[in-house]
Amino acid sequence: MKFTRDMLTLYLVTDRRWLKGRSFIEVLQESIDGGVTMIQLREKDLSHDEFLELAWDVKDLCEKNKIPFLINDNVEVAKEVDADGVHIGQDDMNYLRAREVLGKDKIIGLSCTSVEQALEAEKMGVDYIGVGGIFITSSKDDANYCGVDGTRAIKDVVDLPIVGIGGINPTTIRELKGTGIDGISVISAILDNEDIEGETRKLYRLTREVFYEGSSI
Repeated sequence: MKFTRDMLTLYLVTDRRWLKGRSFIEVLQESIDGGVTMIQLREKDLSHDEFLELAWDVKDLCEKNKIPFLINDNVEVAKEVDADGVHIGQDDMNYLRAREVLGKDKIIGLSCTSVEQALEAEKMGVDYIGVGGIFITSSKDDANYCGVDGTRAIKDVVDLPIVGIGGINPTTIRELKGTGIDGISVISAILDNEDIEGETRKLYRLTREVFYEGSSI
């Protein structure tokens, strides 16, 4: 799948802790119906076999709905299920090694918290960077924070597509207006709702308003 910037508009990262007894796949389908533009499977508490089984299910869902499917960190699982790509952190597999394993056509994103990391990512040739955490969040206990000013500073020095990460919701997203980033990566802003499709649709429209003012929705 060829990567384009608009895939980052509303990027959902999974976390089954927010399901509240609901079906994982049904919740993801509702989020896609509401406007999610990419899904990353991130489930830290599963065994390899459990993660692999879930990855196949999510891949099937994303293929049916024609949206990109990425795996968090686990390059080997991404290769085994032929996912569209991976998102890796600074402490995960080296980008160049991940590219070697997955090949030139897969999407690879890299988390960055500083200008220096972003410049290095651009030099290596990553497809996009995830910048954050921008706001305080409970989803990642080990998150480093760069804030809105840090996000803007990174955008000023690289031409890479950028998705904002960390604590972004319908209230905080407005603080990102004018940063020049391409979209947002969220967990609870979508999953912590009873009406997943309806709230996702609202967030999608707000995201378009903040980052693509004047464009059609």
